Amino acid sequence: MGRPEFGVIFDMDGVLVDSYASHLESWRLLAAEQGRNLTDAQIGSTFGRTSRDIIRTLLDVHDPDTIHNLDDRKESLYRDLIRGRVPAMPGAVALVTSCRDAGFKVAVGSSGPSENVRLVCDEMGLGGRFHAIVTGDDITHGKPHPEVFLTAAGRLGLEPQRCVVIEDAPVGLEAARRAGMQCVGLMGSYPREALSIATTVVESLDAIGAEALYGLLQR
Repeated sequence: MGRPEFGVIFDMDGVLVDSYASHLESWRLLAAEQGRNLTDAQIGSTFGRTSRDIIRTLLDVHDPDTIHNLDDRKESLYRDLIRGRVPAMPGAVALVTSCRDAGFKVAVGSSGPSENVRLVCDEMGLGGRFHAIVTGDDITHGKPHPEVFLTAAGRLGLEPQRCVVIEDAPVGLEAARRAGMQCVGLMGSYPREALSIATTVVESLDAIGAEALYGLLQR
């Protein structure tokens, strides 16, 4: 039975694509170009936020033009690292497909730039599979602000309470909570205890299916 009145919003990094290592490396490369040395802990603590926010925090850069240029450079480095070898998360394509087949409207809600999202979707064979895609280019406020998920729900034509978010980062789960949405915490980037704000926590995308997501929306 189709359920077009409900939506599933997928974060991208750490949910659809196992991009953690590549993002770490691209930030290291950018910092080195700026004569800076960043630790994995420093970089990892900012994941889920927009690159603009991370540049302000980690590189202490506040000039808008410089931030824009560094943002473009960082994301270009990242795309060069994954192009032709996008590391899809196990079960990601199957879950997007099964949600669509079950009648859900599906969306991407990512803080990353549109070029990253397009590259990942195309190389994973998901181009055209989403009813809506929201990227960092579409929003003003990064997570934990709920703007990205509220925008995705709006583009799906759904009230926030009719959507469930799949996220791997605490700031993303907080954004979903502030948006008034149920949320699934996916382990991998963070341990279970860091995802305690989620409605439910799973170890892999294979552990959650369309029926389980529908059940969350009945709460």
